[in-house]
Formats: sequence, C-alpha cells, structure tokens
Amino acid sequence: MSRRPAPIDLDADVIVVGAGSAGAALAARLSEDPNLRVLLLEAGGPDRALELHVPAAFSKLFRGEYDWGYDTVPQPELEGRTVFWPRGKTLGGSSSLNAMMWVRGFAADYDGWADAAGPGWSWDALVPAFRRVERTEAPSDPTQGTDGAQPIEQQRDPRPHTAAFLAAARERGHQVTAPNRPDAQGFSQTAVTQHRGARSSTADAYLRPAARRANLRVVTSALVRRVTFDFSDEVPRATGVYVEIDGVTRLATARDEVVLAGGAVNTPQLLMLSGIGPAEHLAELGVPVLVDSPGVGANLQDHLVAGLAPAARGGTLFTAEHPSQLARYLATRRGMLTSNVAEAYGFVRTPVADRAGVPAGLPDIEIIFAPAPYVGEGLVPLPAEGITVGAILLRPHSRGTVRLASADPTEKPLIDPAYLSDPEGIDAETMRAGLMECERLVDTDALRTVTTGGWVQPDGGERMTAAERIELALRRYSHTLYHPVGTARMGADEGSVVDPDLRVRGVTGLRVADASVMPTIIRGHTNAPAIVIGEVAAERIAR
Repeated sequence: MSRRPAPIDLDADVIVVGAGSAGAALAARLSEDPNLRVLLLEAGGPDRALELHVPAAFSKLFRGEYDWGYDTVPQPELEGRTVFWPRGKTLGGSSSLNAMMWVRGFAADYDGWADAAGPGWSWDALVPAFRRVERTEAPSDPTQGTDGAQPIEQQRDPRPHTAAFLAAARERGHQVTAPNRPDAQGFSQTAVTQHRGARSSTADAYLRPAARRANLRVVTSALVRRVTFDFSDEVPRATGVYVEIDGVTRLATARDEVVLAGGAVNTPQLLMLSGIGPAEHLAELGVPVLVDSPGVGANLQDHLVAGLAPAARGGTLFTAEHPSQLARYLATRRGMLTSNVAEAYGFVRTPVADRAGVPAGLPDIEIIFAPAPYVGEGLVPLPAEGITVGAILLRPHSRGTVRLASADPTEKPLIDPAYLSDPEGIDAETMRAGLMECERLVDTDALRTVTTGGWVQPDGGERMTAAERIELALRRYSHTLYHPVGTARMGADEGSVVDPDLRVRGVTGLRVADASVMPTIIRGHTNAPAIVIGEVAAERIAR
C-alpha cells in the first residue's frame, strides 16, 4: 500500500529556483535572517551517491541521474559534431559534478563587468564577496578569504607527472606562481574545492550548515515549469512559480521575490517559458509574450578546450579504478581518487593576442594539465597510461544561443555555442597558437622523462606533424570546459536582460543570480564567480 507524500509548505518570502553554485549560496545567506522565509527548489534529487563526493569519480556521473545530460546542436566548425554538455542536477548543481578547480580569473575580468553593469561589479567591489566565500588553506594574496564558507584546499596526492608539467613550464620560460592572484598569474598547481580529500560542493559548504534553520526549506525533485505573475499593476509582478513535485504541478508563492539560479541553460529556458524572451521566437512556439527581451538566450559564451594526449609511463590515473585505490581512499582520504584530474594549469599570451585586441598583460589561452588521457569527452574509460596537455580559449569572439525546442518544460532546449564561428577566424587562430604551446611543452626535457614518444590521442600522432595533430585536436576532439555564461546578461543598458541589481527588466519581483548574468566570460573558471554572484544577490535582496 503506497503512502501519500507529506504535504509541503510552498509559501515563502523568497523563492530560489536552482540549488547550484549560486543558488545554494544565495538561499543559505538569505536564511541567515530568521524573519525571512526562503524556499529553495531543485529539479534534481539529493546528493547521496558516493561518486558525488569522491573527487576523481566525477565523470562517472555523466549521462546519469545527477546530470541534465545536454548536447549542443551540430557545430559546423567542429566537423559537424554535437558536443556533450553535462550540467549538475542535484544539490550543489554543477559544483557537485565539476573538476573542483578554483580559478578566480583576473581582476581585469571583473572590471570589464563593471564597465557593463556599474562599479558594484568591479574587482575591488567584489573582493569582500570573494573573502566571504573562500576558506583558503594556503592563502598567497590578501584578497583571498580564510574563514569563508567554501573550503579551498591544496591537493592531497597529486601525481608526480604534475610536478613534471610545472617543470616543463619553467623550462619553457613560464613563471610558476601561487594560484588565484588577481593579476600576473603564471602556471600553478590547482587549488581545489575539497575538504580533507573529499569534494566540497555548495551543498556541503552552504546548505548543510544552514539545514538547521527552520526558515529555509529545500525541496528536491521539484521541476519548475514557469514563473507566475500578477497583472493588477502597470508592470507585471512575479508572484511565484508552478512546480512539479511527485508528478503533480503545484503553485509555490513568493511574497517578496522569485530568483532564478538555474544556470546559463536552464535560466533562459525558464524565462522564455514564462514569456520573457525574443518575441518572435516565443510566438513561433505558442508561448504568450510577456516581455520582448531579445537578449534572453543570446550572448552565450563558453570555454572550448582541445587536448593533446601523449602516452606516458606508469603512475598516471589510469589505474585509479583499481579496488585498492578505493580501499585506500575510504580508509585514509588519500591516493589517486583524491585527484581532481585537472591537477595544474597556466596562462599564456599567444602571438595572436595583439591582433585580437587582448589588452596588454592579459592572456588569451589557458593551458590545462591532467595526469590522465582525458578523451571521449570524459564518457569513456581511460584507454591507457597517458597525460593531457590542452589549450582553452579564454575569451571567445564567437557568440551562441539557447533557444526553446518547444513550450514543454521537460524538453531539452536547443544549445548552440557556435564554436569558432567568428567571421575573422580569430578564435581558431588563437586555439592553434595555444595548441602549439602545448606541443612545445610536451617536447620539453621535463615531460619527455614521463612520456614514451607515442600518442593516445590523436591515435598514431607520432606519425603526424605538429600542425596535423593540432588541427585534428581542434576540429575532431575539442569539447566544452563546462563554463557556459552570458545568456541573461546584466548591464546598465536597456538591452540587457537584468539590471545591475540583477532584476529582470520589464517585470518586478524577479531576479536572476547565476552564471547567465555574466556579460563576458572570465579568464578563469566559472564556479568561483558564480558563487560570488549568489553572495552579491543575497546582499542586495536583503538590502
């Protein structure tokens, strides 16, 4: 005999949609005010699986129940391939699924946000928010927080190949520095969002400490279908959301505000399902137009990465799945399974940067290193002992879109990052220059001591020229670095989707607080600024 689910109170002062990097931080911070009732709705389930907490196991979650499992539309510049886009679907969102890299970017990135959305988004203005976020184990700069919510720790057991990679960087004349300096960053061993060898997602860092607060309710397996509005005033006001729980669509009501924190894919989808978006596109799908906002779903930016994977001698993560490694991890929180896989990285400025208009002193490529052959978009087992040295396009000129496939909230949206589509071809030229630096790093004495001369990817690479390997890596094997942003950009201009206080233009009572509001992508990784956006949104809502 089945039991009826217990009734859930869906009335609140503030409703937050999405318990990811920004949403979890936002909801937890708002709940610090005992007089504010906060309802956090998450489409995924609780974060219970072991793989969500064992650092090196994150790719095992791809295409599973904790992943939205998106794919792009075919990409003409990538041999017509679709590209797999995993996004976290559980408490913590993509912070429960990512490679745990804490890479804040450059101060200039945030000053660029200030140019678009006002001085409150400058680097100097955001430093206090970063300090509220960070609990840095080994701070190297006064801007780094030491008693914040999110643990930022050193790796417990990096592979010896990572030290060889950093030695290769020195051999090539690059500076090796401590991570997360606001400027003049070189090559670094990755600082990770871990605590004592286990992943620390925003569910761990923010929601669990807040769980004892009676004014915070977290509802999982709750798919929000659209935002509701009151039309009694001249400007429509958000009053709640329709949410599907246990197969039943219910109304959740918000006395003060609704905040969308679903990320750069789900947030524009939900805005469009609610009638806020490009009017022509919505009309084609039969969605009643509330606000004609062409910027919704536009301005999509992502970091494209292309990797070279030379074969390596033993000691890489190839044997991480051996039962002895799991036993060691469970007993000591050490060993290969503590690896975040992307154990080191560095920033370079290529010869293309000047022509591309990159300001002096700033990089256009990030080099990423893994002591494993990261192939097949992470969807296949490691095929052999190998390493990966890859190039990441930091500031793409190309812009893509997120569009509705239908008016059905359960149907996946159409994602078109438009990789390498800029008319001048600067993105592809920059990537080739970055991959050439990867070739030079692989050819150093330091990395030749740990590699064999063979190749895992491209297969047969030893019989190719460097130019042939580079073109194949770029067109056939490149993929996302999982950093989509910009699809509900903030700005002081009327064409922006949200204003500098993250309020959606054309309505009241509705904000966006996630990576979709970033007007431009940072020269770093997007988990850190997404959490900061959640912190800033909480401060401004409370104010």
